[in-house]
Amino acid sequence: MAEIVSKAPAQSKISKAVLKRLVPLAGVLAFLLVWEIATRALKVPIYLLPPPSEIFRVFIMNLSKLLFHGWVTTYEMTLGYILAVCVAVPLAIGITSYRRFDAFITPTLLFFQVVPKIAIAPLFLVWFGVGTLPKILVAFLISFFPIVIDTAVGLRSIATEMVDLARSMGASPLQVFMEFRLPTSLPYLFSGLKVAATLAVAGAVVGEFVGADKGLGYLLLVTNSNMQTALMFATIGALTIIGLVFFYAIEALETLLIPWHVSQRGREEASSGTM
Repeated sequence: MAEIVSKAPAQSKISKAVLKRLVPLAGVLAFLLVWEIATRALKVPIYLLPPPSEIFRVFIMNLSKLLFHGWVTTYEMTLGYILAVCVAVPLAIGITSYRRFDAFITPTLLFFQVVPKIAIAPLFLVWFGVGTLPKILVAFLISFFPIVIDTAVGLRSIATEMVDLARSMGASPLQVFMEFRLPTSLPYLFSGLKVAATLAVAGAVVGEFVGADKGLGYLLLVTNSNMQTALMFATIGALTIIGLVFFYAIEALETLLIPWHVSQRGREEASSGTM
């Protein structure tokens, strides 16, 4: 009897986890089913709006091509994203640590954020050629600002009383930063990282739109000019997959590093509350 009782909570947790993943999948499948039925019932031409079954068939047929161009875009996006993290986080630390540096650098940051990246991309093409570097820089510019802003907000969010208490106990400025400011800022940092993860994909594609001979952005231009609508949708699907994988990888890292935060506990409580 005791074994049956102990197995019941375990089975309940498994069913909740399965349901948590099946509900979003069911929503996507329902949307695709409506799309499929509508395009076939209305006899929409394939060159205007192909049904999902045709897009999937073209996706499989051109899988090797999509993998090649997808790898190029992923490479450019990842390098631009890593560069943005490496620059934005130290910059946010400097902004929150020194008021004069904040006043000095913030107007410049706002200027680069306001300027449309599609307008800067041709300049990168002129300066650095048609290689990988311009796409990396565009991905860097687009994903940089959310990281630096959210990290700065997180570093400033610590209560003054907590800092005063740490200093009264003899903590050095480095200890205050490592033991108090940094852990407090992690949820905000990951919020910026997740936003930047999706923007980095767009940045790499924008760079490829301006000038490239490979990558999913280049493939979108080619398929659009040749009216290969099904392949164009398959390319968009590949970009979506890359963005989702990148986003959920950052989210998994967030869950691993800050399981104590209220956002993680709230997510678990919400998933259990649905049952």
